[in-house]
Amino acid sequence: MMRTPTFEELFRDCRRTAVHLEMRDAYMKSDPAFVDWQAGTALDPAERWGDWLSIVTEATSRGVEVRRARVVSTPVSEYIRFEYDVTDGLNIAAGEGVRWLSRRNATDLALPGNDFWLFDSSLVLVNHFDGEGENMEIELTEDPEVAKLCESAFEAVWARATPHAEFQPTPSAR
Repeated sequence: MMRTPTFEELFRDCRRTAVHLEMRDAYMKSDPAFVDWQAGTALDPAERWGDWLSIVTEATSRGVEVRRARVVSTPVSEYIRFEYDVTDGLNIAAGEGVRWLSRRNATDLALPGNDFWLFDSSLVLVNHFDGEGENMEIELTEDPEVAKLCESAFEAVWARATPHAEFQPTPSAR
């Protein structure tokens, strides 16, 4: 059985592009960072997720284009507001491009059933979550048809989405 590479290995081996499509309104609500944010604790994303910041910064510094697109319901969920609040200090600081697309503007897009990372247009890391947004497992595939679908879906979302600096999340009522 083949060992699943770590994110660090996937980014280290990546040569041109790494794109991530997120389509859920909540992830791992048990995450201590989210719990702290909900409690009003100030977060320093660079300190909290230093390993991630280093991995992505290393990739972008050698010319890998890293982009992330998020399809979200609006008004946004509390979890998406949390993601929005840490994006500048984490994703943007690492050199990622980040865009947001309201789910209502994605109705006519063909999207895969799961979130994914696509490395160099050929290696797809599929993220599987349970109904509560808890991470269950990842799946790697180099199936060219899956890679083609994921690349097409990502690019369609990216073309229509709003850059992070221009996106204005409307928080849901608490």
